[in-house]
Amino acid sequence: MVAPKDEQLDALKEIVNIGVGKAAGMLNDLISAHIHLQVPLIKVFDIHDLGKEFGDLVNQPLSAVHLMFKGSFSGTSSLVFPPESAVKLVDMLIGTEEVSEDFNALKKGTLTEVGNILLNGVMGSLSNILGKSIEYNLPTYVEGTIISLLGAPDVDPNTTVLLVQTRFRVETHDIVGDIILLFEVGAFDNLLKAIDQAISSSPRL
Repeated sequence: MVAPKDEQLDALKEIVNIGVGKAAGMLNDLISAHIHLQVPLIKVFDIHDLGKEFGDLVNQPLSAVHLMFKGSFSGTSSLVFPPESAVKLVDMLIGTEEVSEDFNALKKGTLTEVGNILLNGVMGSLSNILGKSIEYNLPTYVEGTIISLLGAPDVDPNTTVLLVQTRFRVETHDIVGDIILLFEVGAFDNLLKAIDQAISSSPRL
């Protein structure tokens, strides 16, 4: 993996923020309250550092939505929530406060929809601003630890991880989720080259 320069990370954060902003607008249409989305942290590391980067969360059960992508850049994008944040977000969006027999199905459906909107917003922003073609598969919902979700044995050890921490704020709710992009070997380097081209042609990046 080629370590990104500061200006490349800044441009990447700007692109991700644009995508997250569009996604927030779509999520606002789903509820009566205003959703404010922030991206306080963006980080790049190798897949073998996954456990170290997630610290205390490494053994916790997590909820995740996966969206595979291919084209100019190939890999998997994921939206990952700790259990508490997942339940808060579902409650906020569909107004259920009691655990019922249907809650797990509601949680799966709601988080899949949120993940689809947010991940499409981010990947669409990367595609549009960088002028690159990306195709997506349908989103899938899974649960497990961060290692079982993203560090499976069949994942190439040279995979590059782009971690984007997102914070959902709605009135008194404070919900944290992580957007995690796994780039296949060589794909992240292609992304950095595309960002360099975009920086040279667009001063605002």
